[in-house]
Amino acid sequence: MIKIAVFASGNGSNFEKIMENIEAGYLNHIEVTALYTDKPNAFCIERARRFNLPVHIIDPRTYDSKKEYEEALLTRLSQDRVSWIILAGYMRLVGSTLLNQYEGKILNIHPSILPSFPGKDAVGQALDYGVRVSGATVHYVDSGMDTGNIIDQLSCSVYPEDTRETLQLRIQNLEYELYPRVIKEIIK
Repeated sequence: MIKIAVFASGNGSNFEKIMENIEAGYLNHIEVTALYTDKPNAFCIERARRFNLPVHIIDPRTYDSKKEYEEALLTRLSQDRVSWIILAGYMRLVGSTLLNQYEGKILNIHPSILPSFPGKDAVGQALDYGVRVSGATVHYVDSGMDTGNIIDQLSCSVYPEDTRETLQLRIQNLEYELYPRVIKEIIK
């Protein structure tokens, strides 16, 4: 059984889909040790409770530096014997302290066809630019903003009548398919 940690900052819907895939037996080779969040009031905490999963709320505002914050994360990750980190809506750039310890062992999902529209509000960026195709990307995490090596992507059409909400929903459905599949293929 491979131990992973899921990091989330918000809603946690991708985290929930990962957990559902574990329960369904599709990801039966991994164990999520805990949900890690940097936001004490994030909804992902409620999702974790539904799965009776431990939650580690580690608030970066209580540390003097990013290095100290990531050292606190590493302490907990080490205690949990975590081999891989899965980012699922974790809205912080991962720093060198975590990257050095988990090089090549951190995955992220992003709501665009990278390298287009990295960073925040990728759906809004895509709509503002007027693209006709968008989608989701799973990539390895490096020190940049959504710049790590791409593992896999799925695409969908963008329609003239699309709003942020309609396109976001279509992309999320791609993410729910793509992320578990990549996790199954990569984490062995």
